Amino acid sequence: MHEMSLCEGIRKIVEDQARQHGFARVTTLRLEIGRFAGVEKPALAFAFDVVMRGSPAEGARLEMLDLPGRAQCFDCGVAVEIDHRLAPCPLCGGGKLLPEGGDEMRIKDMEVL
Repeated sequence: MHEMSLCEGIRKIVEDQARQHGFARVTTLRLEIGRFAGVEKPALAFAFDVVMRGSPAEGARLEMLDLPGRAQCFDCGVAVEIDHRLAPCPLCGGGKLLPEGGDEMRIKDMEVL
């Protein structure tokens, strides 16, 4: 389960930010997760609760925001949103797409006390 290691990275960021900015507690943490990031959201939510114990984010609400998949179509030259990596262009039906986004995961923001 790589979601556990993802949460360990999030914990390190939270602890570093708490030291740097002097907050004691995170009440809400919002993550942006791309459609192609390969993250199992239920597993991530479980791992978040476990890994954050004893950290400033213990008990924090985790909000997961979906980011669309994006690709550049070489047939029509337009950047488009796609549902899966092998999808045809939704505008022209072309099959020559270069994925350009949707595999990211990042902390969007945190509400802190």
